[in-house]
Amino acid sequence: MNDLVAKASIDRRLAEILTPVIEGMGYELVRIRMMGGKTKTLQIMAERPEGGIEVDDCADISTMVSATLDVEDPIEDAYTLEVSSPGIDRPLTRLKDFEAFEGYEAKLETAEMIDGRRRFKGVLAGIDGDEVLINLDVGTVGLKFDWLSDAKLVLTDDLIREMLRQRKAAGVIDEAKFDEIETDQASEED
Repeated sequence: MNDLVAKASIDRRLAEILTPVIEGMGYELVRIRMMGGKTKTLQIMAERPEGGIEVDDCADISTMVSATLDVEDPIEDAYTLEVSSPGIDRPLTRLKDFEAFEGYEAKLETAEMIDGRRRFKGVLAGIDGDEVLINLDVGTVGLKFDWLSDAKLVLTDDLIREMLRQRKAAGVIDEAKFDEIETDQASEED
């Protein structure tokens, strides 16, 4: 299990327990985090193998995960369970994510310094074996997937447009359910 999916030892332990449950339901675990605070929060991000997830899917995952955690009981303190989609500006946690989002802007961070830096922001250029390729001002750079400590998409207009297009094509967004957008004729002429 890559550290981008489950960073801390408790996250990795929970991933060992919950990955078979989530995959058995037909979903993939994108990320799992036990976050501190007054009340701990167990955050699970999941999606279908082809991408996307709906609110009802999250509720189903939550029910199965809750039942599994009640039996396994790996968490000593009280916690809140939060199951969600990865979102538009999603974390990139699996090698296939870098290939799927080729052409989109991303922020990558490495655990160690690479050529004097740990942070890289640029356009994803796919993968080459176990390397993530990213186009930077200096050219295309390959970073070993195992070097990464964090990676996520940057929220851009192009990314939003593409996600909306995909949801519309999948029939998730029914434009007939929305009102027409009214514009002020005077402001359009300015």
